[in-house]
Amino acid sequence: MSLSIGIVGLPNVGKSTLFNALTDSSALAANYPFATIEPNSGIVPVPDDRLKTLAKIYSSPKILPATVEFVDIAGLVEGASKGEGLGNQFLSHIRECKAIIQVVRAFNDKNIIRSESSKNPTYDIDIISIELVLADLSTVTKSLPKIEKESRSNPKLKPQAGLLTKIKDILEAGTPLHKHPEIIKTDDEQSIKLLQSLQLLTAKPMIYLFNLDEDDLQNDIFKKELSHIVEPAIAIFVCAKLEDELRSLETSEQQEMLKSYGQSESGLVKVIHAAYDTLGLQSYLTGGPKEVRAWTIKQGATAPQAAGVIHTDFEKGFIAAQIVDYNDLVQAGTEQKAKNSGKIRTEGKNYVMKPDDVVEFKFNV
Repeated sequence: MSLSIGIVGLPNVGKSTLFNALTDSSALAANYPFATIEPNSGIVPVPDDRLKTLAKIYSSPKILPATVEFVDIAGLVEGASKGEGLGNQFLSHIRECKAIIQVVRAFNDKNIIRSESSKNPTYDIDIISIELVLADLSTVTKSLPKIEKESRSNPKLKPQAGLLTKIKDILEAGTPLHKHPEIIKTDDEQSIKLLQSLQLLTAKPMIYLFNLDEDDLQNDIFKKELSHIVEPAIAIFVCAKLEDELRSLETSEQQEMLKSYGQSESGLVKVIHAAYDTLGLQSYLTGGPKEVRAWTIKQGATAPQAAGVIHTDFEKGFIAAQIVDYNDLVQAGTEQKAKNSGKIRTEGKNYVMKPDDVVEFKFNV
């Protein structure tokens, strides 16, 4: 399962600086609006210390972590849906993303120009929200007449027409769809396909990343106030300037600097944890003499579904899964010793995968 995250925000909130820090890239990050014109994208490994340990156990020369793709688009401004600023044409580049991160300016810097439409975190969040709503409303308004027309001659399409009408009403009220999950969670297969084809932006989970001053990283009262604005969505707190400084340091120096600001994790780790939590994802591990690897799956995925992430044939021809808990394997020291101590077990089609599972699938194709 590939994980992609779109990055949105007003101009000059630190989006490009953050993107560079997350992906170790060099996209232009300037203190004037619309420095980002063409979308930037970068794929980064998901930090996972377990893989290095597994590589030693299996004497594997190759480590393949799970990956995340970040897509950074030009800043939106109030009126983008009507062509203000650079308009909203770049939103098409994040329609296929699984989740969206909105970077919100919560820092003060007189040297960085504040967007004309930007006043404070709450105001900025509302501006982006309404622009995404208007983009979705445009998409739905274009699709609805066709679906309504087809449903008149084909009654099977009436649920889709009804769904789109409800969605249109919600959007016209200025409300993003992720605030009405009961509407977009449907059992009708054709409606599911329709929603997937429309790729509505406000139906995607939204994570709010507040870009703070370094001194505010430990300001719990301020962070609580910001979290309250976006509840029940996940809020994370990062100083993009600090993250950018960390890029040039060795791992030990990075940890030391983070610790000095009261942080235990880098911005990348915070973002990935938030994305996994929001999307209900987890990973499992495979190991052998050629490579060790982490695979991303949905929480609650069964063993055959997990096998299908490696190859669809693995799911179709699934026979069983040989599983050992990562911690048990590390304690045993080798796969053979884990087997001798009864820590390796065989699971069938109904087994629900756990995050620390190290797996070898048995299949027949």
